[in-house]
Amino acid sequence: QRYLVESGGGWVQPGGFLRLSCATSGFDFNARTIAWFRQAPGKEREGVSAISDSGSSTKYAESVKGRFTISRDNAKKTVYLQMNTLKVEDTAVYYCAAGLPFAYSNWPNQNFFGAWGQGTQVTVSS
Repeated sequence: QRYLVESGGGWVQPGGFLRLSCATSGFDFNARTIAWFRQAPGKEREGVSAISDSGSSTKYAESVKGRFTISRDNAKKTVYLQMNTLKVEDTAVYYCAAGLPFAYSNWPNQNFFGAWGQGTQVTVSS
């Protein structure tokens, strides 16, 4: 059974920061692309960031580039999303997802990610 568990969400004021974690188990973490997606109320789920299986390559949505940083600790089988300078429009449920290595080149296509977490709520408001 594949598991991905997100944590670190919460409420923060605009300009603040949060670090999300995605702890995984049940699959070969070192051979998986891991990505973050988010879904805001009334909107479709969208890609936020992705990291290759080796961790040597990363991708970001234009809306978060320069503010968010994705990283992975293969020893801990965990992926992180450092979110700085948060904006109201970053409010969403954030999901992490795992896919085979070629999922990286196909991100943000969600069809290439077969295992998903339950999500963690991030609320940015004053």
